[in-house]
Amino acid sequence: MLSDQPLVAFVTTADPVRARAFYETTLGLTLIDDAPYALVFDANGTRLHVAKVGAVTPATYTVLGWQVSDIVAQVQDLAGRGVGFERFPGIKQDALGIWATDDGDRVAWFRDPDGNVLSVTELAP
Repeated sequence: MLSDQPLVAFVTTADPVRARAFYETTLGLTLIDDAPYALVFDANGTRLHVAKVGAVTPATYTVLGWQVSDIVAQVQDLAGRGVGFERFPGIKQDALGIWATDDGDRVAWFRDPDGNVLSVTELAP
């Protein structure tokens, strides 16, 4: 069964140079390999493959996210690194772009250089 096997995450890029700078420098992930087919990063024990493709058609929904312990500090840190946070019509977000669910989880969304929607989430205690 796959339940006891490590997860490998994927996202795509049409601009590996910009993607590498973003994931390695802006997000702080450790590059494992710059292979012909993908940039491979260590995302806290999960392998993240940023697949090198000819063109990216970004999804309108979150494709990759991180669980964080302090979303305000994380959003402020990322914003200080040049990350812009998304605002979505019909979703009540605070001044930092953070949305709170009815259950108390909090989420903020941002995009990578290819337009892929990424997120940070703080789970309610």
